[in-house]
Amino acid sequence: MSLTFPSQYDFIPRYFRLAFTNVLSNIIVPLSNLVSIMFLGHLSEIHYLAGVALAGNLLNFLYFVLSFLRMGTTALTAQAVGRDDREGVLLAGLLNGLIALVLGVAIILLQYPLGVLGFSILDVAPEVKSSAQAYFNTQSWGAPAILLNFVLLGWFLGREKNGLVVLLSVVGNAANIALDYLFIIHLDWSSMGAGVASAASQYLTLLVGLFFVCKEIPWQEVKELAGKIWDIKAIRSTLTLNGNIFVSNLVCMFTNLTFNYEGAQMGTIIYAQNALLLQIWALSIYIVEGLGFCTETLAGNFKGKGATEQLAPLAKVSVGMALLVSLVFGGACWLFPDDVFGLLTNHAEIIENIDIFIPWLVLVLVCNSVCCILCGYFLGLAQGHTLRNVNLIAFGVGFLPADVAAVKFESNHILWLAFFLFNAIGMLMFGAQLPRTFESVVENDSVSIPALEASRALTQMETLH
Repeated sequence: MSLTFPSQYDFIPRYFRLAFTNVLSNIIVPLSNLVSIMFLGHLSEIHYLAGVALAGNLLNFLYFVLSFLRMGTTALTAQAVGRDDREGVLLAGLLNGLIALVLGVAIILLQYPLGVLGFSILDVAPEVKSSAQAYFNTQSWGAPAILLNFVLLGWFLGREKNGLVVLLSVVGNAANIALDYLFIIHLDWSSMGAGVASAASQYLTLLVGLFFVCKEIPWQEVKELAGKIWDIKAIRSTLTLNGNIFVSNLVCMFTNLTFNYEGAQMGTIIYAQNALLLQIWALSIYIVEGLGFCTETLAGNFKGKGATEQLAPLAKVSVGMALLVSLVFGGACWLFPDDVFGLLTNHAEIIENIDIFIPWLVLVLVCNSVCCILCGYFLGLAQGHTLRNVNLIAFGVGFLPADVAAVKFESNHILWLAFFLFNAIGMLMFGAQLPRTFESVVENDSVSIPALEASRALTQMETLH
């Protein structure tokens, strides 16, 4: 017996197929990181682990704000696929690939001042700083591969080649684990070995990804598009879209960093409790983000082929799934706090009163899951300005005033209120702008990259805002 859906919901099997592979590729990453930590944690000196963790946080910040390369590529590619525009699909990947290559080389050239700036604001022991610099200086050489992999992943996601996304994730993370063992344990390169392993695994992933690209895209076809790749207007318009996403990412990262920093100022116990609560949030994000990737791909595809009648059903299904995930995680913490947090630590003093902050965690999980889905939805429509504006307002109106109050009164409850307001205001603002996207024609939100009019269409997309 086969299930049948109304025509507006006939995408549901496709949705769950994409969602499953996206979530699968997402959860492989923390497993690989866990193994790397285990290798470093078994070395004779703890400063190797601390140094890699420190440098890893700095690099994660850098690469998170540059993840607009993945987001922008997925949006433009999905819309081109919806229009059945093969040259537009290629241009989306090539233009963003060019930007990724330039940024990657810039990171290599600027790795010394970037490292000096990053480590100068952190007060750590000299041996920890030395280990951090060793990891940072070697891992930075992988920047071009990391950023080009962002583009490849976005390009494959936009074309619904999610099996390849999973394959690349498996290859990259398996290689990282094997190389970690070789360089850290066997060759005893410690922190530097972890950096070399990370960079090398990214280049291996890139080679595998390019192999699959070359299998289906003839070189002659790429050469024919060379002139359009270097079109200044097209590059400027793509940069505008990516720049809006960059600002949005920067605001989100700064909010999270501020939340963690202010929590640390309230004492070790409060900081540890917040860290455990945020671990639950982070675990839920791996699943919700996979749903967001799926939403982004389908929203872009529907927009590209003019199937705007399916946008509202897509938003409903995606938000519903995100709420389900958040309530499962939040409900488990609310009903079984000792069991859940007891798995993460055996320090009774940390989990003794952690239940008083669980209501805040549940509220944040719910609002953040919806934000993540709607972020993917608007990304699929290539409305980078929407993400930028929503996050800037949510930070300025919601998070910042409450954060100032949290510092003044030294209250962790008010700090969690600030984090909740950031997500709640973002959720409401995204929701308020949903109805206009369901209209059959929304000219000022269109993103079109037909082969002969790439620059004009891209320029129109962002400059009309």
